[in-house]
Amino acid sequence: MIKAVQILLLVAAAHCQKNNGDLDSVLSEIFGPPPGSTTRNPSVLSTVSPIGDKTQASTIVPPINNNAGEVDLSCTMPDGQEGECVSYYLCNVNNNTVIVDGAGVIDIRVRDGPCESYIDTCCLVPDKRPKDQPIKPKPKPDEPQRKGCGWANPDGADLRTTGEVNGETKFGEFPWMVAILKIEPVNENDPDGQKLNVYVGGGSLIHPSVVLTAAHYVASAKALRIRAGEWDTQNTKEIYPFQDRDVASVITHQDFNKGNLFYDVAVLFLAQPVDLAPNVGVACLPPPRVRQEDGTRCFATGWGKDKFGKEGRYQVILKKIELPVVKHDKCQTALRKTRLGRFFQLHSTFMCAGGEPGKDTCKGDGGSPLSCPIEYEKDRYVQSGIVAWGIGCGEDGTPGVYVDVSVVRDWIDDKVAGKGYDPKTYTY
Repeated sequence: MIKAVQILLLVAAAHCQKNNGDLDSVLSEIFGPPPGSTTRNPSVLSTVSPIGDKTQASTIVPPINNNAGEVDLSCTMPDGQEGECVSYYLCNVNNNTVIVDGAGVIDIRVRDGPCESYIDTCCLVPDKRPKDQPIKPKPKPDEPQRKGCGWANPDGADLRTTGEVNGETKFGEFPWMVAILKIEPVNENDPDGQKLNVYVGGGSLIHPSVVLTAAHYVASAKALRIRAGEWDTQNTKEIYPFQDRDVASVITHQDFNKGNLFYDVAVLFLAQPVDLAPNVGVACLPPPRVRQEDGTRCFATGWGKDKFGKEGRYQVILKKIELPVVKHDKCQTALRKTRLGRFFQLHSTFMCAGGEPGKDTCKGDGGSPLSCPIEYEKDRYVQSGIVAWGIGCGEDGTPGVYVDVSVVRDWIDDKVAGKGYDPKTYTY
């Protein structure tokens, strides 16, 4: 059961976002309210939820108590021997050998094993390793060295999982994905008291010190933090941890219009760079004005709701959804059939993806990347879009609208270079 304080925080977060460039409010003011509320398909992504500090009340679901002094960690091995539940990378037996029959692979959907946490394993005490000596898998002999930006981990970053039937990503599958958090006091009357991290949107790491996102989520924010390497928002047991960094400065596009979301792009400069790791990497960006081809199937990622509206539940594990790119004029035609009207003109800074019933990004996904495969380079992607807005959430096959990164690439380069960073970091 969610504690009352957590519910209040969720409501407060939603209120803050509504007053910070919420697209539904913008569209309602211009075109009136939508004809009726609808229910989202479970495959639709949305990413507005408090992720926050996993040890504080801002998490949606209370995190598992990992204090060995309060929790019984005893378990029974398959052969009947007594063991102890430890993180999967702290047991010699399950991790020192290559598993070829599927045994020991983590199922991310269920917790039907001998340990409370799905990410723990039952280990004989003599095989338990100290916490500062984890077992890290060695690279495969035939695995090429990957250099540069945009490399995904389709099999996960040193964590084998199964059971991804609802669009869950593998651990570290899209290492450039970041969460953007607002730093807010628990008590607004005591601004110097305890602080909470409240999730406001997604973003992408384009340099160890730079994050790319949508302007409408950060334009009026006062104190921001990013979290790189996140996957399961309720677990801190992954072998490679997430990394939090405070945002030192925010630059939004000078032509950003919060009324119609033209030039909806911003770059965040971090107070300290993140450390690149198997679960933390840099996205590639497309060359200037080179639009993604119509029909290209790309991935949008996020932690969001499984349904639109108040019935929706926020996701714990980062999800992905595959969507086709829709060319500009075709998308404009589709949008004119909505409440936007037959004279609507899709601005040149936008691109579209989706149009398949039940599959779309949705309210609050703003800032998250749309990652498209780079031709002839297996497992390598370029960020062609930034989630911006949409009409509905995939119910009638209307494409979602994204910032076209290729159109604003020169602006991004100018701002990044102006801070002394090299744009070649995200050039492929």
